[in-house]
Amino acid sequence: MGRFITRRLLLTVPVLVGASFLIFAMVYALPGDPIRALAGDRPLAPAVVAQLRAQYNLDDPFLVQYVKYVGGLLQGDFGSDFAGRPVLDTISQRLPVTVRLTIVAIVFEALIGIAAGVLSGLRRNSFFDNLVLVSTTLLVSVPVFVLGFVAQYLLGYKLDLFPIAGINAGWYSYLLPGLVLAALSMAYVARLTRTAVSEAMAADYIRTARAKGVGYRRIVFRHALRNSMIPVVTFIGADVGSLLGGAIVTESVFNIPGLGRAIFDAVQNQEGAVVVGIVTLMVFFYIFFNLVVDVLYALLDPRIRYE
Repeated sequence: MGRFITRRLLLTVPVLVGASFLIFAMVYALPGDPIRALAGDRPLAPAVVAQLRAQYNLDDPFLVQYVKYVGGLLQGDFGSDFAGRPVLDTISQRLPVTVRLTIVAIVFEALIGIAAGVLSGLRRNSFFDNLVLVSTTLLVSVPVFVLGFVAQYLLGYKLDLFPIAGINAGWYSYLLPGLVLAALSMAYVARLTRTAVSEAMAADYIRTARAKGVGYRRIVFRHALRNSMIPVVTFIGADVGSLLGGAIVTESVFNIPGLGRAIFDAVQNQEGAVVVGIVTLMVFFYIFFNLVVDVLYALLDPRIRYE
């Protein structure tokens, strides 16, 4: 196991380098002049434009810009935006907000998704099972931004149950956007759990346990549910990294100052250093949580071992 983890960690280095290169190339390929976009309607003197372009290496070829950026990374410098704010400051300020939102979303996704999937899998073709299938299909079909606006209007404005935007109410502010962010994943978790539990309950080892007189609750929680959790844990573990980097729409709808919102603003302003720094961090999170999932495999199923 130790060798497996070490090997996986070493593989993250070329992955992160390749990801940063691709992201930097995509930002470089965006049309327009970021300095002109920064100035807006205000005219800038040619000397000021030339100074800014030299300061941010915008006149250099793509490969030269990328090599200079990587050189800064190796010294712990993630660069700065066009306002002179270091990217590390932006990450340190925005990351806790996105982490809180992700934690709330994962809790909703795991608790509601697994509970609905287990009950649905144990009661196939019942009213509850059909209700879960219909509701999850609806959640998958509705775009996140539509679901966000509907949740804001009904639960925030009409019923006044949750704050509509911002994070001024502390953790309570994250409940509604966290539920919206988790909606799609919650539907997939419920369906995965339903399928896995129903297949496990029809397996030979479950019939053997029943024949031995093992209690129903022990069969469900000790045997069926534990073996059913492998695909669910796989999805949730991979989804943690996706939620950390994919909250752009949700954070924009609910006006949450997280990493997703920072990426959106940086892409609009063509601030390559900000985009590359944040997205590369998201790639690292994605790789790390996939490694955690692989380790959890061996804990959930003793038959799985890494040599």
